[in-house]
Amino acid sequence: MGPTIDAGNTAWLLVSAALVLFMTPGLAFFYGGMVRSKNVLGMLMQNVFCMGLVSVLWAAVVFSLAFGKDHGGLIGDFSFTGLKGLADLHLALPGYTGALALSVPPLAFAAYQMMFAVITPALITGATADRMKFAGWAVFTGLWLVLVYAPVAHWVFSPTGWLFKRGALDFAGGTVVHINAGIAALACVLVLGKRRGWPGEAMPPHSLPLTLLGMGILWFGWFGFNAGSALAANGVAAKALMNTHLAAAAAMLGWLVVEKIKDGHATTLGAASGAVAGLVAITPCAGFVSGMVPIVIGAIAGAVCFLAIQLKFRFGYDDSLDVVGVHLVGGILGSLLLGLVAEKGFGGALSGGGWKLFGNQVLAVGATLVYSFVVSLVLAKVVDMVIGLRVSPDDEQQGLDLTQHAETAYSFGEFGSMGRIGA
Repeated sequence: MGPTIDAGNTAWLLVSAALVLFMTPGLAFFYGGMVRSKNVLGMLMQNVFCMGLVSVLWAAVVFSLAFGKDHGGLIGDFSFTGLKGLADLHLALPGYTGALALSVPPLAFAAYQMMFAVITPALITGATADRMKFAGWAVFTGLWLVLVYAPVAHWVFSPTGWLFKRGALDFAGGTVVHINAGIAALACVLVLGKRRGWPGEAMPPHSLPLTLLGMGILWFGWFGFNAGSALAANGVAAKALMNTHLAAAAAMLGWLVVEKIKDGHATTLGAASGAVAGLVAITPCAGFVSGMVPIVIGAIAGAVCFLAIQLKFRFGYDDSLDVVGVHLVGGILGSLLLGLVAEKGFGGALSGGGWKLFGNQVLAVGATLVYSFVVSLVLAKVVDMVIGLRVSPDDEQQGLDLTQHAETAYSFGEFGSMGRIGA
């Protein structure tokens, strides 16, 4: 006899899946506002394209590799290829038995996890902005999803994965999503090289209102990202939702305080970036902490991530929109802090649980960093050698919108004051 399906839990998970999908266009606007106007459609396209390619690959094979029958804790099998058998409401996914038994249809769980897979490679695009060839990005994304995302998701999210079985905790994707994408972004940047003119040439955001809109959509969608990861409409989901909001709020304040002290101004871009840093840091912790702890995590993340974005100037890697500083550093910070501040029942060191959880968190962070960086670097180099990963200097100068997509986001120069040519 399979698991019992709960209507309320199913409804919440379906809504959460929709919220998480909405985060990808939110991310597109968040990033799109920060690039120059000649590249905004290129950025939007790279993000929205993930909604297409990743979804098809997920249904075809990647869900099965992430959550199929285990092979040594490293990867799933092909038993669910093409979503085979998932319409069976009595199906128990591998490892989801006993206390871990799902109370939602297997297809609902697969759909929810699909939305995580969609946004994860999209995060990488912020680091490679202004210079990535679309064809190269498309091939890299498909390969990365199969060879990097699927194994790491199996390790951490699947109850049969080796890190899950060791006791590493990741409530909603600190390692699987943010560290994974953040370190892959660094690998891509090292292969691509710097933007023309960076860092000497000023490259200010072309539309901060778009970035603030994107931040708002991300914050909204993140409730599905974190609270939905409870996989039930229960107290854990309520706790995760509250923790998510408080961490984002505190991180915004933490970022702005440090920014004001260091640079003399509190900026709207800082407010948006700080909130996202807090959302990233609370992601692994959302269901495992309570009270004022998420505020502490958020405040630390806002301050630390602001300082971390300065590292690209010291070390000379051109992380265009601070994916490394926000997502990689924020993900590491949240995952490691969890080992210290998790509630007593989950083994946090400061809650009297000893250092076992912290050690497992260090192991999960380290394994994800090494595996994702090495494989992502190899993939980027191979794609670069075969079809090219970076646009030509002339195309970069002209902008990705025209050279990659034959479109422009704005045509104000062609119109008069009334919006008609020749007016």
